[in-house]
Order: sequence, then C-alpha cells, then structure tokens
Amino acid sequence: MQSELSLRSKRFLDQNPIVPFHELKKNKLCDLQKTDPLWKMAKNGNDDSVFSENLLTTLLYVRNICKNLFNEIEGVEACTATNWSAYEHNPERKLEGGGTMTVIRAETLEKSAVNMSCVWGPQYPALEGENAGKPFSAAGVSLISHPRNPFAPIMHLNVRCIQVKDNDKVTTWIGGGADLTPMIPFEEDTVLFHESMKTVCERNSKIADYKKFKKWADDYFYIPHRKESRGVGGIFFDFIKIEDEQDLSLLLDVGQFAAHAYTEILARRIAMSYDKVLEEKHLYWRGRYAEFNLVYDRGTRFGLMTGGNHEAIFCSLPPRVKW
Repeated sequence: MQSELSLRSKRFLDQNPIVPFHELKKNKLCDLQKTDPLWKMAKNGNDDSVFSENLLTTLLYVRNICKNLFNEIEGVEACTATNWSAYEHNPERKLEGGGTMTVIRAETLEKSAVNMSCVWGPQYPALEGENAGKPFSAAGVSLISHPRNPFAPIMHLNVRCIQVKDNDKVTTWIGGGADLTPMIPFEEDTVLFHESMKTVCERNSKIADYKKFKKWADDYFYIPHRKESRGVGGIFFDFIKIEDEQDLSLLLDVGQFAAHAYTEILARRIAMSYDKVLEEKHLYWRGRYAEFNLVYDRGTRFGLMTGGNHEAIFCSLPPRVKW
C-alpha cells in the first residue's frame, strides 16, 4: 500500500508542477474552454461577469488542483459535485451568484471537500463596521480534508477575494491561508508544511510576510476555552488590500503549495497501521476541530451572515466525532 501511495503522490506532483501567475491561463486546470458552471454563475443580468477573469481563473485552478489531489490519493474519481444557486438557496437575502460543492466520502479521505463560490449582493455583512451595508461581491475556494487514519493530519485552506463599492470607489482585499492539524504531530511534516508556506510568502513578498502571517495563524487558531492550539499552524491573512491583480498570485500559491505539501504528507501517513484505541482517541480529538469551527471560525460566520449554502459551510465538520 505504501509503495502505491508513493507512486500516486509522485504522479500528482509530476502532473501538477508549480505554475507562475503569468502563465496560469495556459494551464488546462483553469478551464480554458469555460465549461465550468461557475463562469455562468458569475454573470449578472446583463450577461457581464461580476468578477474579473483573472480572479475566476485563479480560483478555478486552486479548486481543480485540490480536486486532483483528492482523486489521486483515492485512486478513483471519487468527488461528487453539486451546484447551488444563491437565490434559490436563500431568496430572502437577495444574493446573486452561487457555487459548487464537491464532497468526497471514501476509505482514505473519510470526509473531504473542496468548494468554490461567487456571490454578490446589496449589503455587505458587518464583520467589520467600515463597510457594513454596502454593495459587495465575494468569491473564494475552501478545502477541508478529514483522513480516516489517526496518523494523517487534517488540512484546511481558504482563499478569497472581496470587493465593496462605495459610490464610485471600489475597495478590493484578499484573505485566506492554510493550516495543518495533526493529532500526532511529526516534525518532518510540520517542517515541510511551514517551509511550503514560507515559500509562498517569499514568492509574494510585496504583500506577504511569513513571520507576520505565521503569528496571525498561531493567534487565530487558538482555542481559548481549551487553552490550546488547534494544530501546528500555517499561515493566515485577511484584509490585504490590493490594486494590482498580479497580487492574486498569493491566493494561487497558497492553493498549489498547500496541495503539494499535503500530498507528500498523506503519502507518508495514510497507510500507517493503528488500533481501535487510537481510533477512539481520534474521534474525541476531532471534537476540538468541530468546536473551533462552530464557535470561532470567521469563514463559518461570514458564510452564514451572507446567507451562503449551509451544507457547503458545514462540510468542514468531521464525519465522525465524539465528546
């Protein structure tokens, strides 16, 4: 099994080399023929896209490379995709757009998902007061992976772009990050993941600072009521204002470098043997992840406040858990 996983991991890495932002539109994972439903969902009543082509291309690439990772690890096309319309899901919120929810429930990746959404509406939800109630648009990709094996860590990533309009002024910012949550930490895995996130920041040093983003993640993923961290961290950033779409490279790199690092880590861990005692401990430990997402996670709050698809929002929760 281990040799087979190593081959799958190598195949994924060989077939998905790191792509620079300026060459992104040449890559097939960007859906060059624009057949993905998200292209249509992103259009307004005048058949104009609410989001720039660079943004949608970037997010589609991140979504698709993460789907490829899931499929490669399982060895089959195991993802089930469901499209949803923002208006049909929650008509009273007057949102437009929608998203695609892609969930995998399988033997190795017991419950994992990679979702993409692009929505807009007349009133930005007030996570911060400055832009509350103004017309807004938001697009992003989120990933969560809950492997069955207790030795294999949870991995989470999110990349997003938000625009708020104030008369003729448009403010654009990006946010996101990636983090690793092992029940049993392995130093080599932690080093690999953090080195990958450091590389992401170095490649985007105009707007990214690894030390700052790492501390931001350490502070953010702390569970106050348990007085412990959710995992071994990674990077987290928010409200990074941009004026040049070249800065979307930060979102691209978070997605592709996290996918690469996680592929290598899964290949090391998901074939390790474990017993019923460790499996039971794993179920209780997963409770900490659920508690953080339900109590503190900003993405959960934002999704619910905007009237997003609650099934997509809560697919981040573990498939089996005990308290």
